[in-house]
Order: sequence, then structure tokens, then C-alpha cells
Amino acid sequence: MVVSLRKSADFVFHQKEPPNGGPPLCRLVEEFVTPEPDFFLRTHGDMPELDPSTYRLTVAGLLSKKYEFSLNQLSKLFSSKEVAATVQCAGNRRCSASAVKTVQNEVAWGNDAISSAVWTGCSLADLLRFIGCVGRAKHVEFIGSDSCQKEGTETKFGGSIPLARALAGDVLLAWGMNGRPLSREHGAPLRAIVPGYIGARSVKWLQAINLLVAPSNNLFHAHAYRLFSPGASAPNADWEHALELGELSVNSCICSIREISDRLLVKGYATAGGSRHVVRVDIGYGEPWKWIEASFLDPGEAGVWRRWQALIPKLFVGELICVRAYDSAANTQPEYPESVWNFKGYMNNAWHRVRFSMQCEDVKVTKPELEYYL
Repeated sequence: MVVSLRKSADFVFHQKEPPNGGPPLCRLVEEFVTPEPDFFLRTHGDMPELDPSTYRLTVAGLLSKKYEFSLNQLSKLFSSKEVAATVQCAGNRRCSASAVKTVQNEVAWGNDAISSAVWTGCSLADLLRFIGCVGRAKHVEFIGSDSCQKEGTETKFGGSIPLARALAGDVLLAWGMNGRPLSREHGAPLRAIVPGYIGARSVKWLQAINLLVAPSNNLFHAHAYRLFSPGASAPNADWEHALELGELSVNSCICSIREISDRLLVKGYATAGGSRHVVRVDIGYGEPWKWIEASFLDPGEAGVWRRWQALIPKLFVGELICVRAYDSAANTQPEYPESVWNFKGYMNNAWHRVRFSMQCEDVKVTKPELEYYL
């Protein structure tokens, strides 16, 4: 399966069946919009190959009748729009969590489970208003066409978002990515895009939308993507009452370090969740920490990353560099990964630390073993 994917030759696969991986970090932040060959890949099961000409999206649930839409109908009934949005897996930076304590039975993500694109499609809000989603509905469920195995159960991948979020206008039913039709590996012919939420809510190979009173009972919503305290473990976990993942936490990552004359140019990305955006990034170096505020390469907008860079003094090999970000609600990252460790390895957003290692002119921080944790 991997050889048929349209990915760069040096794309790093953390799992081959089903395929999951991302690009080298040094290249990840070269552009605001991630080229498709470098766009990270997250799959939970098979990758269905659907015929766009016969494809139908079903909309049902708390409605007076069931609706079906072809791609052609969606494009004619509703205005096409473009939305720039960053997709980030809830397991991004799991390597930090695993360095504290082993995370079992999860994809061993580094810091690469994130990418940005300009998505083309129609607004979910327009569709919901067209069908008249009134009454008892409080949640909107997305169900994909992909069959997945999870904990001995076979199910379609799915999840839901609150109706209020679905009606905000920027949630997209996308058929295009970076000016081209969606490819199979990224959800063709139609997928959901939910800016500011964990990637699991941007369901690919979209098969059905359901209006519900309560959040989805799909296995990947009601069970898989839940957040637990550091003291919880799989055998004693209270799955029913665990925190349901939705909006992303503020986060940041160092992606490359390059020597320029007598200084180091440090580059990376920062993200915020929900309707918030990144407002500040600090780079720390040395022991004790000395701080420099980074400059941004992109404007601050909700739902999309901000790439940043900073020049710091040249360090000795082995000295520490770290990064922390602040969002528009004054949220910042916790200092230590131990404080946010959980047995699923989700939502790790502790300061990202690296040991400076001058292996070549352009230092590429691409492997978990180059990351250092206090």
C-alpha cells in the first residue's frame, strides 16, 4: 500500500499498515501551505476508493426525511468557498510522552502529525440551514466510508461536533485541497474540515452526516479519543466520564536549526485551538534559560498555524533550546511533559526541548531521539 501513495521519497512512516506518517520536520515549515507529497497521513483502517460520479452523501438523524447529495448537487446548491486550515492529530508529539513513560498500542508519532492546506468545498452551515436543522438536534455526526479495526471491533470511522460549532461557517465539506481535487489518501471525494479541532473530527471519505441530540456513540468518539489523567491506565480507565477531545491545545515545535555566521536560526510552528490564535512564541536557550521572542512568518488567524523564526547566539554542542507559545486567550504550554502525560499519549503540548547537535551545516531535528526531556 505504501508504494502507491503519492508521498515524498523521504516521507517518514511511523506505521505502514494502515499507513501513518509525516515529512521531515525541517521541510514541514518551509511553506505556509503544505504540498500534498509532504502532508501528514493519518489512517485508521482501509482507504476506500470511491467513484465521484456515483458518490452520494447521506444526511439523516433528527430530520423529517433523509437527504442525499451528489458532488454535483453540493457544488450547485451551495456557494464554493476556500478555507485555510491546519489539521493536527491529537497524537502529535507523542514522542515526548513516550520518553516519560511508555505509551502502548498507539502510532509512535514524532512532531510531524500536522500540516496545513487551503481546502475548497461548501460550508456545512449552508447545508444544515438548507435542510432546516431545528428542534432537538445539538450535535452533528460525521461517518466515514473507511472500515477500521479498534479493540477487536470493526466499525466505520466517525465522530461529532456541537451543532453550534457546525453552524459557525468555517466548517467545510471539502472536495478540493490546495487547488486540486482531493486525493484518495486525503479523503476523496469528500471530507469534513473542522478548523481548531483535533484531526479526528475532520472525517475523511465522508459517507453520512447525522443530526443528534447527544454526542456520537461511534467508537472513535465515545471511546478512542478521550483524555485521561496521568494516574489513569487502560484497565482502570473510566471511559464514559473521560474528557471528550475537541478543541486543540496551544502548542509549538522546533523544526530546524541552522548556523548563520555566529548565530543560530531556529524555525518551527505554533498552533492554537478553537477560535483562538497564536500571539507570541518564546525561544529559550542555555542553562538557566535566556529568552528571545520569535518573529512570525504568517498572520495570526484561528484554525491555522503560525510559522516562526528566531536568531539566538551560537551554542555549544549539547546545550538546550526550547520553545513555548501563547494564544489569544493568554493560554500557554506546560513546562514539563510529565504534567500532561496520559496512557493514550494525546494532547502533549509541553515545551518542546532539543539538545543542540551540530552534525552538519543544517541541523535537522527529525527524530525523537534528538528531543530532550527534563
